[in-house]
Amino acid sequence: MLALDTRPVLYVAGWILAVLAISMLAPMVVDIAAGHGDWVVFGTSAMLTLFFAVVLVLTNWTPGRAFNTRQLFLLTSLAWILVSVFAALPFAFGMANLSVADAFFESVSGLTTTGSTVITGLDSLPPGLLLWRALTQWLGGIGIIGMGIAILPFLRVGGMQLFRSESSDRSDKVLPRAGDIAAAIGWTYIVLTVFFSALLALGGMSVFDAICHTMAAISTGGFSNYDASMGHFNEPWLHWIVVLAMVVGGMPLVRLISFAKGDYGAIHRDSQIRWYLIFLTVVTLGLAVWLSLTGTLTGEAALRHAAFNVVSVVTTTGFASIDYTLWGPLSSGAFLILTVVGGCTGSTAGGIKIFRFEILFMVLRAQIQRQFSPNRVIPLTYQDKPVNAEVMISVMSFGFVFGALLLLTALGLTAYGLDLVTAVSGSATAYANVGPGLGAIIGPAGNFSTLPDGAKWLLSLAMLLGRLEFFTMLVLLSPGFWRA
Repeated sequence: MLALDTRPVLYVAGWILAVLAISMLAPMVVDIAAGHGDWVVFGTSAMLTLFFAVVLVLTNWTPGRAFNTRQLFLLTSLAWILVSVFAALPFAFGMANLSVADAFFESVSGLTTTGSTVITGLDSLPPGLLLWRALTQWLGGIGIIGMGIAILPFLRVGGMQLFRSESSDRSDKVLPRAGDIAAAIGWTYIVLTVFFSALLALGGMSVFDAICHTMAAISTGGFSNYDASMGHFNEPWLHWIVVLAMVVGGMPLVRLISFAKGDYGAIHRDSQIRWYLIFLTVVTLGLAVWLSLTGTLTGEAALRHAAFNVVSVVTTTGFASIDYTLWGPLSSGAFLILTVVGGCTGSTAGGIKIFRFEILFMVLRAQIQRQFSPNRVIPLTYQDKPVNAEVMISVMSFGFVFGALLLLTALGLTAYGLDLVTAVSGSATAYANVGPGLGAIIGPAGNFSTLPDGAKWLLSLAMLLGRLEFFTMLVLLSPGFWRA
């Protein structure tokens, strides 16, 4: 048996840390321009991160070595953990002055685009720290898209092999070379950020707020510069602009690239986008009607707040325009279910994701048909690709692990003294990378600051596991992984 060669993994991890270090210079410059002393923290954090990056690169340089599957598993998990650790430095040593547990929680929440926060008094934080929160989500978002398109399909995680483009099958390749695809994704991500930032600025937000909130919306992250989240802004058009940004953030970026290149049917042909948009529309209209009938909200306000918060939770963004837990038990129950749904694969959204529900429904329908027609051959296809047993097992395994870990983590949170609503919704929002939970403590009007440190560490692990589709990290626990 060959031992796992970690040098290529550490080499690439070093370059990823170098990108993180360079990113810290942006909030440093912002703090210098604002005359705030926190720029020293970002400068020091950048130098420390860059030092470790250079050490990893120079000591693990292995020219010409290709990655195997085990190394990709290790790299994916290690990179997210290392980046989370170093991204926590400004939170720990800056004006926020967070504890180790709090700083790591905030860092993981940002990079996984979860959006849960332990910071109170956001309105008075220096601009550099607010920008850093937005940047962690924006960088995490582009990393999530890259991971979902390039790495997870190769690793056959959670049914993602359906989205792998083999060398003999170019049907899903928007551009001929992987490098071109990466460049197109990066430029599209930047263009969307600039576009929605401009819209929000024209709508009345300050340029700084517009950039930060766009980064959070496009990455489906949900960090706001204010304790009241998007409820801080009273202008209805700002809410509608952010709704559109969140909807776009929950779509596969490669389909948007195809659309931009003139393939105007790319979005309509993708079944998960169709079901995603239908689901958002139906739930939004249903909730708006219910709010109107109960007299909770009426007219445009009912439609706007229903649309904003449904889209925010389904796309796992986590913004809030209003405290929807005050709408009654039915609303709270509905939002708990919406928490685990998620957006489309190939997007920055978390959750179970629409395509897995499509596969599960397909399998369920076939199973029902076999009950009364056992000899009938029922071919299963998705996007004109055959859905074989491996894919079905992978999707069902993902669903089982998601549910099992959600319940076990909720049980663990109750051991720290949390009530059942907080524990279950906190576990769900962490694994689905949504942000707010339910209840007075971690609901849309609260945050995670009062939770015990042990609960924060547990939720940090849950956020990472959920973002990495579980098996990417769980496989590292197998002794055979390190020996094979």
